Amino acid sequence: MLLVEGGFDAIRHRAVAERAGLPLASTTYYFDSLDELVTAAVEHHARSEVATGHQRLDELATRNRGAQAQVDLVLDMLLGPVREDREADAEAVLLRYERLVATGRRPYLRPLMRTLSVEFNALLSEIFARSGTPVDATELERLIALVDGAVVNALIAVDPDPRAAATRMLLAALS
Repeated sequence: MLLVEGGFDAIRHRAVAERAGLPLASTTYYFDSLDELVTAAVEHHARSEVATGHQRLDELATRNRGAQAQVDLVLDMLLGPVREDREADAEAVLLRYERLVATGRRPYLRPLMRTLSVEFNALLSEIFARSGTPVDATELERLIALVDGAVVNALIAVDPDPRAAATRMLLAALS
């Protein structure tokens, strides 16, 4: 997907048409503006992540898990699945955070991102509950902020490993 590969700058009518193998007129017919096209791309990508999360949730049996297994699952939802290449993992995480930060400069995305945030938080709450560690909304917000801070700090490090940094912080918070 263009959004994942190149961020917001990659979402252009021409690029989307070329990727889809359609004439340029198709994208301009369905999306009057670049804002509409970007919104559709963000929503498609986010809905795919939420659907994957629900699929993983459906596979979970309700039971008490070890802290590491629980942290791994939560971080898969927040940061994406583990990649074999650490640099690719850091790049994928960076792109996810760019999407979140870019929403601040694109007010037209805020309503969508608020809606998606509610859905995603409900999914995370259910993951914690099924893992034997239920959290309330305030605690969930704190844990997400903890992960976000660890990831941002790791991304500015010389040798970033955002997942390892987030794992350490989340394990400490849950113990």
